[in-house]
Amino acid sequence: MSSSETQELGLKIAYGALMTMAVVPIYAGSFASLTGMKRPANAPKKKSTSPLEDSDDEESVSETLSASDAWMFPVMGSITLFSLYLVFRYVDKEYINIMITAYFGLMGTMAMAKTGILVAQKTIPTVLLKHIQPYKLTLSTKGKDLFKMKLTYVHLLSLLLSVALTVFYSFTKNWIASNAFGLAFSVNAIQLLSLDSFKTGMILLSGLFLYDIFWVFGTEVMVSVAKNFDAPIKVIWPRDIIDYLLNSETKSTFAMLGLGDIVIPGIFVALCLRYDRHISWQKNPSGDFRSSSFSKPYFTACLIAYILGLATTMAVMHFFHAAQPALLYLSPACILSVLITAAVRGELTQVFQYTTEEDQDDEKDKKSKNKSKKAKKSSTSDEMDKVVEQKSQDKQDEPEIFTPESSPKPSTKSKSKKNKKK
Repeated sequence: MSSSETQELGLKIAYGALMTMAVVPIYAGSFASLTGMKRPANAPKKKSTSPLEDSDDEESVSETLSASDAWMFPVMGSITLFSLYLVFRYVDKEYINIMITAYFGLMGTMAMAKTGILVAQKTIPTVLLKHIQPYKLTLSTKGKDLFKMKLTYVHLLSLLLSVALTVFYSFTKNWIASNAFGLAFSVNAIQLLSLDSFKTGMILLSGLFLYDIFWVFGTEVMVSVAKNFDAPIKVIWPRDIIDYLLNSETKSTFAMLGLGDIVIPGIFVALCLRYDRHISWQKNPSGDFRSSSFSKPYFTACLIAYILGLATTMAVMHFFHAAQPALLYLSPACILSVLITAAVRGELTQVFQYTTEEDQDDEKDKKSKNKSKKAKKSSTSDEMDKVVEQKSQDKQDEPEIFTPESSPKPSTKSKSKKNKKK
């Protein structure tokens, strides 16, 4: 093969690797986000057989984005991006990258440890885990639990491996280790961040659609920060992996994909999966609520649309030999996939009315509290009316008793008449 042919093949491999590193964390993070759904009242609790899982079937902690957050996201992102651009332009990059490495080293260690537990849950057979004794770490005050955590030797092993990988990356800046941290960040972000509705998701994707176009096509800021920011905020792959492996001395260029192009559409894909779980449970509320075996029309459609949008991004980038804002293609693809699927299934109204289970429960609780307050007020007023009526009735039923002091006295006129007669 000629050098041009190997370069073409290497570039196609790079595109395939980037697409794989984008789809895998979205898929894994979406299913991990199911643990953040509030268990319905009619769903029985599941007794876990694995020491790596919570036995009480509690939902995991997640951060929910509202419509107001979605409106502000592009604004705050623009401020942060431009601030980084100015910092890299006027401050020595070495000092900045030292601080960035320290910060992302700490965050990356925790993210890798948590991702290691998720991998262990899916790969290690339950039979082997039965012999592992779990330990519970609880932080409480005044009888209230503030923090609870289950620990096993698997958790400690995952943490040690994460620390070792962090040390290795900090000293070598190896691109494979950087990709490992980037994938861990993506999985955890998709699991922990959730959208409260499809309306919020569409606002977020539309805003970042304009954000990406402006900062990539309108300025050099996005590309400059991505190249200078020496941190695992992107996944990269050598453009010519064949030449990279055979000629290690030559300096290779890398194709890259920002984590924002994975996480932002990823939380929208995860919302589709949670909506599929929601409507499937409404239709058939039986079995294990945490199970992943249910119909997934919206998740499948949105994930396929994401893959097609990312493929379009890479095709345009390959044809024009220029960086492309991925959300220019990913945002419309994800939004249209949900709208088309809902229109075909006749569920457009239900899709736009859907909100997270937590909000629905809060609204129900508020309504029930208001009803109970009104009921209490009405009952107390009725009781007061009954007491007043009873008192008035008792007064009416009392017999009139006259005492000498209270008996009526004869008038003076009658006395004078008697005296005259005498």
